[in-house]
Amino acid sequence: MVESLAVQRAAATPDPRRWRALAVCVAALFMTLLDVSIVSVALPSIGASTGARASELQWVVSGYALAFGMVPIIGGRLGDDRGRRRMLLVGVSAFVVTSAAAGLAPTAGVLIAARVLQGLAGGLINPQVSGLVQQLFPMPERSRAFGWIGASVGVATASGPVLGGLVIFLGGDRLGWRLTFLINIPVGALVVWLSRRWLPAVPPTRQRRRPLDLPGAALLGLGVFGVLFPVVQYDANRDPRLALLFLPAAAVLAGFLAWERGPARRRGHPLIDTSLFRIRSYAAGLSLALVFFSAFAGLPLVLSLFLQQGLGYAALASGLTASAYAVGSAASAAVGGRLVPRLGRWVPVGGLTLFGLGVAGLLIVALTVPGGVPDHRVWLFLAGPLLLVGLGTGAVVTPNQALSLMDIDVRSGSTAGGMLQTAQRIGSAVGVAVLSSAFYASAGAAAATHGPGRSASYGDAYAAALSVSLGLTVAALALAVLDARQATAAGRRPAPTDPGPAP
Repeated sequence: MVESLAVQRAAATPDPRRWRALAVCVAALFMTLLDVSIVSVALPSIGASTGARASELQWVVSGYALAFGMVPIIGGRLGDDRGRRRMLLVGVSAFVVTSAAAGLAPTAGVLIAARVLQGLAGGLINPQVSGLVQQLFPMPERSRAFGWIGASVGVATASGPVLGGLVIFLGGDRLGWRLTFLINIPVGALVVWLSRRWLPAVPPTRQRRRPLDLPGAALLGLGVFGVLFPVVQYDANRDPRLALLFLPAAAVLAGFLAWERGPARRRGHPLIDTSLFRIRSYAAGLSLALVFFSAFAGLPLVLSLFLQQGLGYAALASGLTASAYAVGSAASAAVGGRLVPRLGRWVPVGGLTLFGLGVAGLLIVALTVPGGVPDHRVWLFLAGPLLLVGLGTGAVVTPNQALSLMDIDVRSGSTAGGMLQTAQRIGSAVGVAVLSSAFYASAGAAAATHGPGRSASYGDAYAAALSVSLGLTVAALALAVLDARQATAAGRRPAPTDPGPAP
């Protein structure tokens, strides 16, 4: 495949607009990730306003997450072939329209449909961001750019409940939940305008404009749906028989890989390049992302359940308690990106160690503090461990993304990033289902108790979920240490450090 002259010039001379372009990418990414968590605090208001049942409220959250995880690989391939700026503009524009539809939805059914479409748009945006970072930034600066992206991920994930609670407080129960969607309209419009000004347009050559592998896209979408649907639906009805759906999903995904390696490759335009999995750094990063996101993605949810259901915290107070996590994640993501050129794969090892210590600290607090101190003071004991969890998260997610993509050809950057994000979404869905299941399995009797015993019982339920997270963290740490040792043994050296400060 022949690179266009524009891509060659960009590789030789970094685009002077690259840091402004990164700001646009961060804004677009932040908007999509914020909508994963901001809606959680709006569910009671949505139920009161629309009359939605509990299962429908669950799908307001899960429908977005399900759709969000289905399209990154397809969206990444479209970005690589048809232009990342173009696909980003399409995705953000669609996100604005679907946010308006969600904010104005008259019924729960319309809201769920709008959320599914909103998730599809968000899934189209994200792989363009990782591809643009690889396209615009030379290797010495790339880790720092991913650091800023990682900081936005941490802040968006943890600040969603806080912002959602504030918006609902200002707008009231009937209007506030609608504003959590409608605020995306001016933000998205600004992102579209700045994208046209600051993002470089690299016109794809005829060689790059390959037709989309429609059979592969259909198989992939069906297979990912088969994996994600049972874990998100489990949150709604707790039916263990949903696990049986993993069997046909695995068969479909196996058929997808066989198609990509055989007929699709012979046709000359497979959806994914299966040779990517033979790149050691990429395969290792993909595996680590899958396991680590299973360990951490459910933690904000079970923390919210513990504080709100168990201790009676308001949504805003619960979100403010989680802000310690946001601060730690944002700080370490930027620092972790700077450490990657010097320490390489040992940065995620250090991050996982911090994360594990934080989860262990939360576990000790959950077992010893609730019921022993007034409920309104429990947050004081959670703040320190939550800060450690945030520091660890930022030092894992961002460096792992940079290290996973460091050996990937820029021309395949969005597709590779899309596969990495799909692994993250699958891990997140599994983690949320497993951790919440552990919580609810232990919290069954807690709801019927009163006084300090109720708080202690909910603390035990929180501890059960944290124990699962800690076990998954140990597994992720083992993978990270093995990969770091293999990289050291192979004599791999990280990219040279970047002497200049980030603008």
